[in-house]
Amino acid sequence: MTDTITGQCVCGAVCFRVVQRPDYLNDCNCTLCRRLGALWAYYRLSEVEITGETTGYVREDLSEPAIAAHHCPRCGTTTHWTPLGDEPDDRMGVNARLFDETAMDGVEIKYPDGRSWDG
Repeated sequence: MTDTITGQCVCGAVCFRVVQRPDYLNDCNCTLCRRLGALWAYYRLSEVEITGETTGYVREDLSEPAIAAHHCPRCGTTTHWTPLGDEPDDRMGVNARLFDETAMDGVEIKYPDGRSWDG
C-alpha cells in the first residue's frame, strides 16, 4: 500500500493501515455510533489491513442488523465495522479517531441522521 495512514487501539494490540485519506468522515447519531463515540472513515475491504484480534458485536435490537462493530478485547477500543449479510457490501468503516490527530485535518465531517435507521 502506498501513501498509507495507520492507526491503533489504545493498548496497541489492534493496528490498521488504510490506503489514503477518506473523501469524508461520518459522525453518525444512531444509537450504536453515538454510544461508541466513533468517527467513521469508509474504505473498500481490500483497502484496509488489520492486525490483531478483535471481537465483533451485532445489535440484537434490530430485526435486520447490517454491520458488526469490532473492538479490541484487551482495551475495549472500537476499531472498525464490517458488513453482514449474504451479499456483503464492499465497504467497511474504520474509526478515524484512532488515526494520528492531524491525519484527518481538512477532511469534511458529515452528520447523517442515523437515529432514523434505528427502526
